[in-house]
Amino acid sequence: MDQRPVPFRAPAPTPPPEQLKLFKFIYTAARNPLQIWSERAYREPFLRADWLKVPTIIVNDPSAIRYLLVDNAQNYAMQPLRQRLLRPVMRDGLLTAEGELWRRTRRALAPVFTPRNIEGFAPVMQRRAARFAETLTALPGGRADIAYQMTLLTYDVLQATLFTDDIASEPEEFARSMERFMGRMGRVDPLDLLDAPAFLPRLTRIMAGRSQAYFRQLIGATIDRRMALVTSDPDAAPRDFLTLLLEAEGLSRAEVEDNIITFIGAGHETTARALGWTLYLLSQAPEERAKVEAELDALLPGLGDDPATWLDRLVHTRAVFEEAMRLYPPAPSLNRTALRDDRFGDLAIPAGASVLVMPWLVHRHEGLWKDPACFVPARFMPENRGTIDRYQYLPFGVGPRVCIGQSFAMQEGVILLAELMRHLRFDFVGARPPFPMQKITVQPDRGFPMRVTRR
Repeated sequence: MDQRPVPFRAPAPTPPPEQLKLFKFIYTAARNPLQIWSERAYREPFLRADWLKVPTIIVNDPSAIRYLLVDNAQNYAMQPLRQRLLRPVMRDGLLTAEGELWRRTRRALAPVFTPRNIEGFAPVMQRRAARFAETLTALPGGRADIAYQMTLLTYDVLQATLFTDDIASEPEEFARSMERFMGRMGRVDPLDLLDAPAFLPRLTRIMAGRSQAYFRQLIGATIDRRMALVTSDPDAAPRDFLTLLLEAEGLSRAEVEDNIITFIGAGHETTARALGWTLYLLSQAPEERAKVEAELDALLPGLGDDPATWLDRLVHTRAVFEEAMRLYPPAPSLNRTALRDDRFGDLAIPAGASVLVMPWLVHRHEGLWKDPACFVPARFMPENRGTIDRYQYLPFGVGPRVCIGQSFAMQEGVILLAELMRHLRFDFVGARPPFPMQKITVQPDRGFPMRVTRR
């Protein structure tokens, strides 16, 4: 008899049997876009529907994803709906910029994310995580919302590494504002779905106005301080993300601000969500948690003082983090518009069509994964990684617009997870399982209430 434990089935929406009708589609998309996808979207390589007379093509086939987003990427611009949702938040930041502005910004930021620089951040990441683990044990009753706590931790790491501790804000105030900001700005407004004129006010953006003003004011003050230091004593200014942005040729003050907002939102928030989901999944899979704890107990005392090596050495820890990002991809959609007619095999793509590559769907596709709804970290162990097509696992996107901070985020995620779990154990104590909601990232509907104890 097979005595292996049954893999934990991760919480997710139940797909409707058929595509939703117009009114229900708009209502559902405005509440939680993850719930609009029918059973066919998790089974078929391609789907096509017409939305407001615009052809919409959902692509799940890895070969087609490579063709569309890599080989012929120049034919696919950012989808207008995506831009309507994100540009009010990030304006001309790297995530929403296009054309020459995007190329110039990408070149300016590249030096920050070289392998040497990223490895240099590892000790800071490890020290901040160790310090944070101590604060978690001191929480009243030993209980905490880990979704919120991971926002605090990743913010601390972000401002320590990319900004050299130069963002002057209270962490608690920052975390609360970030929660409101991302939660409201990430919601799909019905007026955006209907392609209503831009001058019509969107309620979601009005509600997020105070949080957005807070971030803009915070970043503006940070820029002013750094510019004063660069002007008065250039040698004293740290060679970090902020200084490189200020020195970038052709970037205006507003564009610098936009990119800082983008990296706070897209960089720190996505890692926080990935860590929260990882700790939740491990709390529901004791045998997987035991493997990670055994690995940490066996290896960390012998790895010396260089946490930059952890990413390669801690294979179980890395595998659970990657499997969590498969089930709950931090960025669940990659949306493009075809500039010219195109074709991939029998798939005809007319100019103007919306082309959607959804990591949420690709990562849970029944034709690409065994037990796709279950938490199975073994998929990402070294002996199994070769079975995963490069274009069926897309937590950081793909192609020219792949996340520039991918290596930073992977190193951060593994170091923070390892440092927390070597000292602590996290047990979910919520009344019901968390339900994933797509805003800008994939978030739990009610956080992750957990009991935190020392191991």
